[in-house]
Amino acid sequence: MGGKYRITGDKYPRMRRPRRRGKLILAATASVVALGLAGWGTMQLIDVFTGGSKTADAADHKKDCPSAAPSAPAKALPAPAKITVNVYNATPRSGLAKQAADELKRRGFVIGKVGNASPEYDKKVAGPGVLLGAPPATNGPLQVLGTQLNGAVPKTDARRTADVDLILGTKFTAFNTPNSAAAALAALAKPSPAPSC
Repeated sequence: MGGKYRITGDKYPRMRRPRRRGKLILAATASVVALGLAGWGTMQLIDVFTGGSKTADAADHKKDCPSAAPSAPAKALPAPAKITVNVYNATPRSGLAKQAADELKRRGFVIGKVGNASPEYDKKVAGPGVLLGAPPATNGPLQVLGTQLNGAVPKTDARRTADVDLILGTKFTAFNTPNSAAAALAALAKPSPAPSC
């Protein structure tokens, strides 16, 4: 055999196919994409189990919330010594209004009238009691008096005076303890928390 295919010495002609670089580039690109997806998936799993995205969401949410919004100021409630309470008995038990009035006086309230309830309420108060006063008393004296007796129902009437009535009902047994009444009064006077965003 002669010509260019003639074998001489230790050199042999190349018999393999030429390399195709397209397949190599495609394989490299696919590997990079696969590694990127695996890394992204790993980060998502870490966020799910550690709550990482929640903290980021909370930080973003905080930006939307107005930070300068102040909480409502503490409520100015009248002291018991500034509240005149009329105590009325709407139960068949005699002497109950006097006993209740004496206890309220020991707790610092000013006692007004003491006696039996009017026919409108006499033997018609099923709960522990009714707190009755003018509409402006709703957010002050009636709330302070209400800390002394759980379950008392506040109501308003057409009076123009500042005094309030405590009408004792059939379920009345005793006032709240002084400690629990003081705690309830302190909770009423606390400033309202700022609205959460």
